Amino acid sequence: MRLVLSRRALAIVVAAATAVLGACSTPAPEPVAVVVEAPPPPPPVTLNEGVAQAASIYVAFIRDVGTIQAGFPDAASIQNAMHKGAAYDPATLSRGMIAYGSILALQSPEFVAGVRTYAVDPAIRADVVANIIRDPAYAAGLPGADVAAGLIIATLGQDIAALTTIADAVEGDAYTIQERNDPRRRWATVPISDRAVRLETAKTISASQMLPSAEDSARLFAAANSGSGLNLAPATHAPPYTPAVVHALAIAALAALGAAGDDARANTEALSIETNAQFCLDMSKLNLFQCLAASRPSYEDMFCVGRHIVRDLATCTAQATVPVVTAAPDTATASVTPVGGFAQEATTASIVATQPATR
Repeated sequence: MRLVLSRRALAIVVAAATAVLGACSTPAPEPVAVVVEAPPPPPPVTLNEGVAQAASIYVAFIRDVGTIQAGFPDAASIQNAMHKGAAYDPATLSRGMIAYGSILALQSPEFVAGVRTYAVDPAIRADVVANIIRDPAYAAGLPGADVAAGLIIATLGQDIAALTTIADAVEGDAYTIQERNDPRRRWATVPISDRAVRLETAKTISASQMLPSAEDSARLFAAANSGSGLNLAPATHAPPYTPAVVHALAIAALAALGAAGDDARANTEALSIETNAQFCLDMSKLNLFQCLAASRPSYEDMFCVGRHIVRDLATCTAQATVPVVTAAPDTATASVTPVGGFAQEATTASIVATQPATR
């Protein structure tokens, strides 16, 4: 007998089978949302206050020396200028100049922006920081370094020019004051009675600790971390750079990478030391003491102020910031003309200084 299923029975069978299959199947999983975490933002530009304090020492001292003027009215005014100009420690002043240079470099938006492109990726940032610490010259090859170096060289160049003008005037006055028609000649040509005391006083002042200026420190600290406030004219200078400029660029680059804060003072302090710049100032101070030891009348003291304080400061700053162009072998160097028969030793300023003609 043939079994014939009615349409109704067949529908029931199909429905039952479908229900059984449905009960055995696994429901599709819900889609999982993929969360992509954004990399942490790079650290902000950070330069520790110690660098600003060191820079303030240089700024305040150069400003103070800039108030020295020729035309001294009496012997006491010459000694006052001597005390003002001798009141520096070569190592401290050299460090301050490099620290100031790093803050000048941070006023370059091109340099800061160029360096900060390496701060986005933490691994790359760490690698660049390590390279700068290992070799400061690495910073001189970073984007915008020529603009930052230009600001350093141009700004310190203004100091050099101002100091040179003062030195010319003071040294020239050491000749003028000897003329018979100059009323100051009466006291300027008289031998100094307390020469030994005068020399020891200069040495004592030279050994005094140089303290930072609170006002200048605050201004420089703000400018370093904001990248503005010093109102510098744009300037560009191509390499090569002197070691002092290289060290200043290295400190600024670390700051732009956020790696020159309080936890990195050891690095910034090490980079602020540059032996060539310090050696020039050391020799200048030695020459000053030798000049005072040999000096007798006040007009010779005046020459010591102009030559071994003001001019040598200008010369040492120039040597620290402007690469030396080697002269041809047959190029003659300038000699030093003694003042009124007072023999002067060769100094770091001798090559570039032009003496006025003996009157």
